[in-house]
Amino acid sequence: MKNSKFVFDKLSKIFEQGLITSKDLGSEILSILKSKRDEIVFRMKLTSKEEFEVLSKRVENIEKKISSLQKTNNKKTKRARKS
Repeated sequence: MKNSKFVFDKLSKIFEQGLITSKDLGSEILSILKSKRDEIVFRMKLTSKEEFEVLSKRVENIEKKISSLQKTNNKKTKRARKS
């Protein structure tokens, strides 16, 4: 009985350590994959969602300014008559 308790304790410790290491291994794999993803995004020079939204708003404002300038420029100018 004493020997079986010893064996069960050792097996339970090994099992617990196995679970802990498998969780650590899983988190380590995820962190490696995330870093690889970030590296690929950096190489491709992609922008983040926030940067994209800011840039699209800036482009939108510039397009509005251009269209308003074109409207004022399209007004017909009166030519002076030759005398």
